[in-house]
Amino acid sequence: MSVVADTYIREETDDGVPVFDIEGEDSGLLIGRRGETLQSLQYLVNLIVTHQLGRSAYVQIDIEGYKERRRDTLAGVAERTAERVVDSGESAELEPMPAYERRWVHMALANNTDVRTESSGEGSERFVVIYPGGGGDGSSSEGGRRPRGRGGRRGRH
Repeated sequence: MSVVADTYIREETDDGVPVFDIEGEDSGLLIGRRGETLQSLQYLVNLIVTHQLGRSAYVQIDIEGYKERRRDTLAGVAERTAERVVDSGESAELEPMPAYERRWVHMALANNTDVRTESSGEGSERFVVIYPGGGGDGSSSEGGRRPRGRGGRRGRH
């Protein structure tokens, strides 16, 4: 497979991580479904960089602004789901997502005192649960019941 793309090095992130931006007509192939190919590419590049430098190193890869758009999308989903949770009084599960995306969701709702978030599940099936009541005491208003409804994943048990 041949992929045509241009690569640019962007300023470092707030965390001091260099970012490689990739642009090109084949960018959809490099992003993959829900960013899975991009995530794998980033993992491989970080392995190579770490090996070449002989020490632990981290670079971030973004393709045509995908990560920023995904972060904005997840923040919107989190906010709409939080509103639904507050209105219904019932918790809701979001779709499974990688750790960095779950972190974005937790951060998007961190200042919302009407809800609290928690990651649940195992492995690649980990997801965020949004609970009513921000209390912050770690207690669940669910009384041990399994949270209802994953946003966008109806009928899955």
